[in-house]
Order: sequence, then structure tokens, then C-alpha cells
Amino acid sequence: MPAFDTLRIDADAQNPRIARLLLNRPEHYNAITDQTPRDIRAAVEWANANEDIHVIVVEGAGKGFCGGYDLSHFGEGDIDHPCQQERHPWDPMEDYAFMKRNTEDFMSLWRSAKPTIAKVHGAAVAGGSDIALCCDLLVMAEDARIGYMPTRVWGCPTTAMWTYRLGPMRAKQLMFTGDVIDGRTAAAWGLANEAVPIDQLEARTMALAERIAGVPRSHLAMHKLVVNQVQLAMGLEQSQQLATVFDGITRHNPEGLWFRRYAQDQGFKAAVQWRDSGRPIPEGDEARGLIGEMQARRRRGD
Repeated sequence: MPAFDTLRIDADAQNPRIARLLLNRPEHYNAITDQTPRDIRAAVEWANANEDIHVIVVEGAGKGFCGGYDLSHFGEGDIDHPCQQERHPWDPMEDYAFMKRNTEDFMSLWRSAKPTIAKVHGAAVAGGSDIALCCDLLVMAEDARIGYMPTRVWGCPTTAMWTYRLGPMRAKQLMFTGDVIDGRTAAAWGLANEAVPIDQLEARTMALAERIAGVPRSHLAMHKLVVNQVQLAMGLEQSQQLATVFDGITRHNPEGLWFRRYAQDQGFKAAVQWRDSGRPIPEGDEARGLIGEMQARRRRGD
């Protein structure tokens, strides 16, 4: 089996037609690093090249599916990175190229000729929801959570899958609020195929995977291409281009820079608590003033 830094993939011990792709950084809630998207693409390519595999189950080790990007590094740390350029003027096309590559890597789950099933327990939030929603099917524990909280500040979901999975009205509700929903709500809204008690999640997901695994690979690929073509005709690729550009802007406009400076000044946990609390996010001149105050304190060493 191939070896990866951030995940593991192998054939299911009971049914070799099913591949199990395990996001495997449990000590960090499977948070996304620079390597994670590359590993996902390579793992999907391995499964597609394996003629025994008919379906791929994507799941997370430990307490949850995926807590999003490792923002204790990207948000709180002092780094100059394609997704947060601060030691030189922001280059939106460098940012776009980096984030678009991540989007394309996540979308390998969507493009895969073998159907993909996200099995979600705990949280699939922020970038973790991108991974889950790039899968063809979604089975959730009733108490699991899914959402994209950074729409409140410092993020735009680059895969743009919410509208295509939920419809415009529900997608707007979640994008405008940054709220998360539980598995029961996700199933009621049609986002998840099924929500079950956590102690039934493994059995129900594997029952679905086994049912799919009995279908010839060529038939699965053809049926998936037909449905995917509908999403492409609706403008999925164009939506992703716009969302990826906007994602970079949200991280470099006054509000995004305030959020990063606050995370550096007070710690990322405090910044997330403010973001998710419902308190108004500082914007415009107010954000610029607070950024200046925090930078002055950092220079003084306060």
C-alpha cells in the first residue's frame, strides 16, 4: 500500500472492492496541511488504478472527520505563505494558483471514476467540509457537524460545492451566517444522504459501500460522469474560479488582516471565539485602526 504523511489508504479487510481513505492526523483533528491535498489526490489515483477497487470511503481518525486548515500555523504563526503574503505586496495570482491547486486536489474525489463516500463523525468544518462535499455521497452521524465558519471572516469555500449540493437558498443561509448544522439537519436539507446514531455510522456507511461495490466499475463511472456533467453545465468550474479569487481577497482585505493580527496577538482560539460568537466583525477603517494598535504593541513587545 502507498505511504502518506497525512492519511492512509488501503483495501477494506472484509471487502477488497472497497478502499478506506483515512485522514490520519488525529492529534490535530486531521487539520489540513500543505501536504494533505496532494496526499488526497495521490490516494485517489492509487484507488483508481487498482482494478479491484469499486468505491472509496473517506473518513477521519480520532474525534472527527476534519477540522479544516491547520490555522494555528497559517493564521496564528508568523509566516509568509502563498495563502497569506505579508512580507511583500500580495500577489493575487500567486495566491490563486496555490489555492486552486488545493481545490483541484480535493476535487479528485469528485472526478474519481470510482464513487466516493464521506463518512463523517465529529466535525467536518471549514476546509474539512470541502473534502466531505467533494465526495459523491455523504453519511453523517446524527450529532456530527458540518459548515464553513470562515465565511464570517477570512475565508470563502473554494470548491463552491454548497450551492450544488444544497440549492441557492440554503447555501446562502450558511454562507451569510457561518453557522454549522448537525447530521440530522444535513439529512433533512438533502445535504447528507443519511444521518444515523454514531454507533451505527460504520455499519450504515459500509452497507452503502458494499451495495455500490457490487456494480461493475464501468457502469459506476458512466453514471457518475452523467451526473457530474450536469453540475459542470450549471457552471461549477466557473463558480470555483470566482470563489478561489474571493478566498484570497477575504484573507488580505482589512477584515481578513484584522482577523490574522488578532490571532497573532491573542491566539487563534480567541480569534475563532470572536468570529463564531456573532459579535460584529471589525471592518474598514475600524479594522485598520485595530490592526495598527496590535502592530504597535507587537513592536513594543507588549
